Amino acid sequence: MKFINKSILALTLLLSTSVILGQGKKVKIDGVVAVIGDYVVLDSDIDLEFIQLKAQGVDVKNISRCELFGKQLEDKLYAHHAIQDSIVITDEEVYGYMNQQIDAMVEQVGSLDKVIKFYRKKNEDEFKNYFFDIIKQNKLTTQMQNKIVDEVQITPEEVRNFFKEIPKDEMPVFGAEVEVAQIVVKPVVSQEEKQAAIDKLKNIKKEVLEGSSFFSKAVLFSEDPGSSSNGGFYKMNRKTAFVKEFKDVAFSLAEGEISEPFETEFGYHIILVEKIKGQEVELRHILVNPKVTSLAMAQAKTKIEEIRAKIISGEITFADAAKSSSDQKETRNNGGVLLNPRTMEPRFDLTKMDPALYSQISNFKVGQVSNPILEDERGGNKFYKIITVNNKTEEHTADFANDYLKVKDLALTDKKIKAIAKWTEEKINETYISINADYKDCNFTNNWLKK
Repeated sequence: MKFINKSILALTLLLSTSVILGQGKKVKIDGVVAVIGDYVVLDSDIDLEFIQLKAQGVDVKNISRCELFGKQLEDKLYAHHAIQDSIVITDEEVYGYMNQQIDAMVEQVGSLDKVIKFYRKKNEDEFKNYFFDIIKQNKLTTQMQNKIVDEVQITPEEVRNFFKEIPKDEMPVFGAEVEVAQIVVKPVVSQEEKQAAIDKLKNIKKEVLEGSSFFSKAVLFSEDPGSSSNGGFYKMNRKTAFVKEFKDVAFSLAEGEISEPFETEFGYHIILVEKIKGQEVELRHILVNPKVTSLAMAQAKTKIEEIRAKIISGEITFADAAKSSSDQKETRNNGGVLLNPRTMEPRFDLTKMDPALYSQISNFKVGQVSNPILEDERGGNKFYKIITVNNKTEEHTADFANDYLKVKDLALTDKKIKAIAKWTEEKINETYISINADYKDCNFTNNWLKK
């Protein structure tokens, strides 16, 4: 069950201590190894980055202090000029994102104390002040980078010239790609089973209002594996990645209020709001899934077998069958074609696609239709699907005509890199930069030493 996107939990390379100096004054602080405009880099920042990389499982043997130092200089340069260019990051935006990241880290390691210890801070206030500065600088850095490249565009002629200038022995090779489509048939949940789930939640609510513990009820009865063990607890704001129906109900309740049962794609829920802190809500919830009968599963399998038989016989095309019969609304209207979540295009690189999907289609010929496949959906219920490969392109050396969009992406990326390099060179020359003598022997990519 995923109500929250847990990918935010990654400890990125951008995490580094930032100290803003007032009115451009140079303040001597122990451990300062560089000053970039109104920002400083501390020696301990580099130490912490090594610790963070190791925590992520990165082999740091071939990563030098000079490399991490150079990355921090770049970030400080971006952040400094973001402020000079009047790029505004509100405290509300920073606090919202910070709380999401802290919640995700706590969920992974088990407690806020462990997170504070990892960052070598004395207490929660010191850690949050520190983390606030990190996130604000990171957002300034990102906004400045975006501003530099947002207006960079590329013409077809530039794409053609870029391609012509690639040496033959360096021509990119694009991996094998496939276009995959699927038809989904979900078992029909009876009204009786839906009502049984609703009645169960109503009875739980009644018992809680009469004095029972919502926490205990969630542990005993909630079918959300992500929260049942901690009493159904979640903390969220309006930007947190919860499904819309869940957020709508959560933000409609007052403190201490319990919702009526409501439905999402996961099943039926009730919510108890414990605390409202500004734009943030602390709540507990209980999820109950209506039961799917064995008869409903059998009927779903029969239906998808009949659809497959009509496609195999030529009575209907796969795309038309998807439009008329698939229960997956995200793909139904485009003939069942799946979109690659990395690119949002209907092509999957075989070397990068989801392993489960790869195992299902890796040996398929174009037009081949699978037998019914039983899969689990979010919320724990099961469904049947059939899949086909609409198109397949083997691994090949780049061809300008056939791979124009990929070549265009490469050319645009190259142009953006050059735009950033030009901006960096110009801003280094006009920005106050002081590098500690211990780092002046570093072989920097950029001219930080202004030689």
